[in-house]
Amino acid sequence: MTGVLGVGRTALRSALERVGRGWGSIQERRPLDHDLLEGPDAYIVVFDAPGVRGADVDVRFVDRTVEVRLERDREERDELEWVFPGRGRELAGSATLPADAEVTPTGADATLTRSGTLEVRIPKDTAEGSVRVTEEESTVEPDDAE
Repeated sequence: MTGVLGVGRTALRSALERVGRGWGSIQERRPLDHDLLEGPDAYIVVFDAPGVRGADVDVRFVDRTVEVRLERDREERDELEWVFPGRGRELAGSATLPADAEVTPTGADATLTRSGTLEVRIPKDTAEGSVRVTEEESTVEPDDAE
């Protein structure tokens, strides 16, 4: 009877591992959840990024879109083995800013928070949009105007 239980446990563990790997694969294909906030001087995009370290983050800004790629490792733990490895390891997502957003990637920054989020701050373009007006000199002499 012990042999049957052992085979049953092995089969169950194998099935859980396959399901876990499948679930991790689904997570890797699904875009990261995010929030988009607007303040007076910047847009902030907040991505879910649990278990990620700064060296494993790539943030790019392309045509009003913030693109993020994250990699996370699974720590090996002494005397423990993986039964259900269900978290994706390579995650990605993007957030497109509004069409009327005037931003500049210069000065943008990203912060990994302790609560497991990545906050990307993109400053608004504060360059003045005023146009200088000059007057063309008249070619008509004041005496000739009569």
